[in-house]
Amino acid sequence: MVQAYRTIVVALTLGMLAGCGTTLAQRQAKLAPLIGRPVNDLIQQLGVPNRTYDAQGVHYLAYDERQVQILPGVPGPGLWYGGWWGGGIPPEVVQWQCETTFAIAGGIVRSFSFHGNACG
Repeated sequence: MVQAYRTIVVALTLGMLAGCGTTLAQRQAKLAPLIGRPVNDLIQQLGVPNRTYDAQGVHYLAYDERQVQILPGVPGPGLWYGGWWGGGIPPEVVQWQCETTFAIAGGIVRSFSFHGNACG
């Protein structure tokens, strides 16, 4: 029964996030016009990257997006001094993140990729 409550709470929360979040297709469509543009255009649009890395003549710029969300708990048959007992589900902290990495060669944006659980 507790697992069913947890599943319902997580499903409802993910549904709410999906309704107001950015889909992968939307994210790709927003960034696609940067392909073939000078790296300065990328920096003007997205700002200074969180990290950079060079490998075999390719320069990588990484941008991080992070969000922490607290999923509400579900009280059980009884609540005891603010604690959870009797089959309730305590609140849960969920971390959402998306790293977007751009590959730069010759000063031009060549590609981008996404990594994380909140990229769409």
